[in-house]
Amino acid sequence: MRHALIRTATLLCLALPLTAAAQAPVVNLYSARHYQTDEALYANFTRTTGIRINRIEAGDEALLERLRTEGRASPADVLLLVDAARLWKAQSEGLFSPVRSESLEAKIPASLRAPATADGIAWFGISTRARVIIVNRSRIAPDTVSNYADLANPALKGKVCTRSAAHPYMLSLIAAMIEHHGEEAATQWARGVVANFARAPRGGDTDQIKAVASGECAVALSNTYYLVRIMRSDKPADRDTMAKLQVIWPDQGGHGAHINVTGGGVLRHAKNPEAALRFLEYLASDDAQRYLADGNNEWPAVPGVRIDNPALAALGAFKADPLPVAALGRSQAAAARLIDRVGWR
Repeated sequence: MRHALIRTATLLCLALPLTAAAQAPVVNLYSARHYQTDEALYANFTRTTGIRINRIEAGDEALLERLRTEGRASPADVLLLVDAARLWKAQSEGLFSPVRSESLEAKIPASLRAPATADGIAWFGISTRARVIIVNRSRIAPDTVSNYADLANPALKGKVCTRSAAHPYMLSLIAAMIEHHGEEAATQWARGVVANFARAPRGGDTDQIKAVASGECAVALSNTYYLVRIMRSDKPADRDTMAKLQVIWPDQGGHGAHINVTGGGVLRHAKNPEAALRFLEYLASDDAQRYLADGNNEWPAVPGVRIDNPALAALGAFKADPLPVAALGRSQAAAARLIDRVGWR
């Protein structure tokens, strides 16, 4: 009997920590962000709130497909995606649960979030980046290109490199061109860009930067955080790369440089909606916004947050396109049709 009581007491003691752990607050996060610098961001959230983060990382479309397959059984509470059009797509499929948050609505500008509805707001941008033009100073004069439209100039024939237009970053830029100029004009522009290719589209933004530096092409497009990552590098090869390049802020006399976001929302079938909303509100805090800028070279989505990233600051002030980023989703289908028509794959 005595041994039986000891065994029972032991089992109860072992069970207590498991029960406590099972009841500990948690956020199950599906994230398309793949940056090691985010580890400290999440760790700080857990340290300050006591809420653990369980994370699954994959590409935007892979995460959307997973959520479609899982349906109501999905364990995910929050979805983070790195493109406004994909956020819009998730919203249009009913994957988000609109929320009301005085904190988020006060901090995140209306142009960087989903439109408000009677039920709330589906998703919020948490960081921004711009799509800029880079040129090789030794191949063309930097003032040759000042606008996205210039990429279709016949004078650049054989000099333009791009990644695949099927990538979200390119589709969203093309969607912005459609929003500003109409589908017919955007199609003519895209045909001109394709006619100027130095080689078939391939690789990511870093590959385009290196192709311009090497002279394989004279002009390319890149998201700013890829450039700043190289600017902050101590590697001689990276310093040599940047020495050959000129960064051009596009359309400064017109609509302004194209802006995209990383953003997120609480999922429709979230099992921990309160903790999920608290996580989103944390991402809009000054500390988190500074970390996104200093750790991953993105601009805060919250205006007025002071950051300490000299390389990011070195890019200088610029005019950003005020087009609401949710509009990039509205023209996404038209952009996909356009790239098929012009052969920009």
